[in-house]
Amino acid sequence: MSFVAELEPSSLWTHFDEILKIPRASGKEEQIREHVIAIADKYGLESKVDAAGNVVVYKPGSAGHESAPATVIQAHLDMVQQKNSDVSFDFANDAIEPRRDGEYIKATGTTLGSDNGIGVASMMAVMEAKDLVHGPLEFLFTVDEETGLTGASNLGDGLLKGRRLLNVDSEEEGVLTIGCAGGADSHVYLPLVKQAAPAGSKAVAIRLFGLKGGHSGIDIHLQRGNAGRLLARALYAVLPKQLFRVAELQGGNAHNAIPREATATIVAAKGIDRLQDLLAAELESIRVEFRPAEPDMQFSIEVGDVQGPVWTAKSTAHGLQLIVGLPHGVEGMSYDIKGLVETSTNEAVIEEDDGRLSILMSSRSSEATALAALRQRIRAIGSLAGADVAEDDGYPGWKPDVSSHLLDVLKEVHEQVTGQVPEVGAVHAGLECGIIGEKYPGMDMISFGPQIEFPHSPDERVKVDTVATFYGLLTTTLERLTR
Repeated sequence: MSFVAELEPSSLWTHFDEILKIPRASGKEEQIREHVIAIADKYGLESKVDAAGNVVVYKPGSAGHESAPATVIQAHLDMVQQKNSDVSFDFANDAIEPRRDGEYIKATGTTLGSDNGIGVASMMAVMEAKDLVHGPLEFLFTVDEETGLTGASNLGDGLLKGRRLLNVDSEEEGVLTIGCAGGADSHVYLPLVKQAAPAGSKAVAIRLFGLKGGHSGIDIHLQRGNAGRLLARALYAVLPKQLFRVAELQGGNAHNAIPREATATIVAAKGIDRLQDLLAAELESIRVEFRPAEPDMQFSIEVGDVQGPVWTAKSTAHGLQLIVGLPHGVEGMSYDIKGLVETSTNEAVIEEDDGRLSILMSSRSSEATALAALRQRIRAIGSLAGADVAEDDGYPGWKPDVSSHLLDVLKEVHEQVTGQVPEVGAVHAGLECGIIGEKYPGMDMISFGPQIEFPHSPDERVKVDTVATFYGLLTTTLERLTR
């Protein structure tokens, strides 16, 4: 047992301490699902698993409240797995190593998984609690949220009887979330032509690293650098001054994380020293430009031997043009909610795949028409470059309902528990509420949680004292809903 289990509320933190030891990659939630079911079995609670792998656990109401309306509490089991390249860690086998950092808990060189592990732990604490007042509860643990909300999208029919839902996947203390952005991915594929490197060529390996990354929705307004895009920018700036061919280019590994690191290998038959100098100057200018947002940005340049075929000169130029030309970042702010990003896109993953340059674009918007227009723009740029563009169906946003009864209840409870009037707003990220609301019409929904900062990056951290406040809000709300 680590120091985490000694924090308060002890039941919640003990469960989170156990969760840190369990692999739970998106699409590979078998062990954490079995853990949930084992806890349900331990306390004699019925559980069901649908075809998608989502779990629902049913807990009867406490004494005297067995016939109260049912309440759904919902979180997702999977986590984003990111680590610093200098950290030796295997998410499939190694336990996440928590550490105290002042008011916060962080991991050691990896994502912590407090998104959504704290929410999952809070549900487990309520599942086992015998001293809480509540009506019938339905604990919905969804899978594969982080790669496209596919668990919620394939949620089985008839699993839920309740028509009020507490989503515990928000990350701002003092905020009640009543809406979220919809989103969709676009896959841009540019065919590459390869050939043997020119005789006498040397390889130059470039690495850009130390960037903060972060959640591609929640952190997109912070104007952090996108490592893959910035490395391509530097290469494209140097190309007219000193010719080279790209051999390899990679940046990012998740659609919902801003790329923190990128690597490239280029080859040239002459002018290697000049090529290094030009690259170093360009990357240094980028580092200075982004220093306020990315104080730890670094780069390295090393010369070595050529290892295989390279892109032709035409493929090199077109590939870099495409990466630089595609959009990234905030596209528009909300007209209705001050300070809320309405539309954005993340140039999320750049890699070579089956003889093609593959670029994954992850776009979000709280306005369906704006999202469609942004995807149209990506499609048009791809078409101009001679690339193929494949688009997924995406997921819906969650339209705010300011007349929600659940919102009224949470406002009262928040003031009762914290003495503060909560902020009510929407979030520029995908929550499963929009999908669940479509599958179960009439569902009254709200989302809240503790303070979790920089999710989807190794800087992820959860503010310790806000977890107790969050759990107090959850348990007090359950009691209030029995009246």
